[in-house]
Amino acid sequence: MCRNVGRPGYDPTAHGTGIVHIGLGAFHRAHQAAYTDTALAASGGDWRIAAISMRSTETAQKLAEQDGFYTLIEKSPGQSCARIIGSISTAFALRIQRAQIMALLTSPEVKIVSLTVTEKGYCYYTRDNRLDLDNATIRHDLAEFDQPISVPGLIVKSLSERRNLGLKGFTLLCCDNLPNNGEITRHVVLDFSDRIDPHLSNWIKNNVTFPSTMVDRITPETTDDFVEEATKTVGVFDAVPVQTEPFSQWVIEDDFKYDRPAWDAAGAIFVEDVAPYEKMKLRMLNGSHSLLAYAGHVAGIKTVSECMSTPELRELVQLHLAAVSTKLTPLAGVNYTAYSHKLIERFENPDIQHATYQIAMDGSMKMPQRIFEPAEEALVEGASIQTYAFTTAVWFRYLLGKSENGNRYSLRDPREREIHELLAGKKDARAIFGALKMADGLLPQKLFANETWAKTVIDSLDQILTDGVLRSAASAVA
Repeated sequence: MCRNVGRPGYDPTAHGTGIVHIGLGAFHRAHQAAYTDTALAASGGDWRIAAISMRSTETAQKLAEQDGFYTLIEKSPGQSCARIIGSISTAFALRIQRAQIMALLTSPEVKIVSLTVTEKGYCYYTRDNRLDLDNATIRHDLAEFDQPISVPGLIVKSLSERRNLGLKGFTLLCCDNLPNNGEITRHVVLDFSDRIDPHLSNWIKNNVTFPSTMVDRITPETTDDFVEEATKTVGVFDAVPVQTEPFSQWVIEDDFKYDRPAWDAAGAIFVEDVAPYEKMKLRMLNGSHSLLAYAGHVAGIKTVSECMSTPELRELVQLHLAAVSTKLTPLAGVNYTAYSHKLIERFENPDIQHATYQIAMDGSMKMPQRIFEPAEEALVEGASIQTYAFTTAVWFRYLLGKSENGNRYSLRDPREREIHELLAGKKDARAIFGALKMADGLLPQKLFANETWAKTVIDSLDQILTDGVLRSAASAVA
């Protein structure tokens, strides 16, 4: 039991709910909810959070049973710090509590709706950042608008109801790892509403803002072992604790339609343009994570920290960070070399058991902004493409669905079935490359039509298939 468990520096019952958050995962509770907890202690206000789970009921029910309270434990080598978070007022699951959720989303007290629903939750095409009208949940919601099951559908339905009730809109705050995430959110919402009612789209344009954000905090999944650990730390059972690292960053475009919490008191940075921060984080941290996730999982390495104790992968990540950072636009107050060193330190944290398999999911939605876009730029500039090509090749190897030790696994990707069909019977690098290149919208055609890029990826994949991931990684940094 920890004697110095932090507790909310305010009376949670004295503050109303002003935020609805969609996506009740560990990351939200380690990041936005923690920032809000600190902001409430610093400046007060009716800014507690009503949290919504779109699909699962388990976490919402457990959190509701604890009146929204949970333990957040920050872990660093040799020490940990625990605090009780009080910023979540209630939690609901869409599958069983639709009426309560719609009541929240149409409450005049709600000024902000925030999102952490992962890349696939936005139901968008990565090739043009517009709404995917072929997505099954989008087709459902356009046909059954009163019973939406997608994020765009639920948002547009709630805004339609607010307009009908004579209410104002809200700020829609995307907190997912997407480039220009506010713009993508705006596109999918307006594309959806255009098909429901063009007049509603015009109302949304005038009553809703879509700030972009950059969010950063490494947060592993909550396991049964961690639940037991957290319970011992706090001295009372907690069904939904969260483990995370000490580091946290939140950069927000200052474009709020109405008021907002004092997140800056918790360390958030408000800027006019988030794009340079997004690019830095997506390409350096997330790009390196993808490299480690696919290489590690295929090689049978379970966590990022274990990958970093493997010399071949550690050196490859260092090489990748150097290649990426030299091509980023200078950013006031940011030293890219120091940022790279900090990333290495964070990746090496042995107390953060961040699973490679967790990071590997949804690769078809992640690779474009993390790897393909900077690779295209590097080709144009005549810069090195080695680590981008290696990451692409090891992702292709991961898509075969079988690790080097013979274990089969689900790709956990929205295009998994299609990918399996394309790769059926494909065993050599050129055949795998050619099959995936044929998939509509999976790979950027201009990049994959480039002979230099194609050769480098195929050669990397051929070596991975022949010599294995680690020997190929060693060759890549030689």
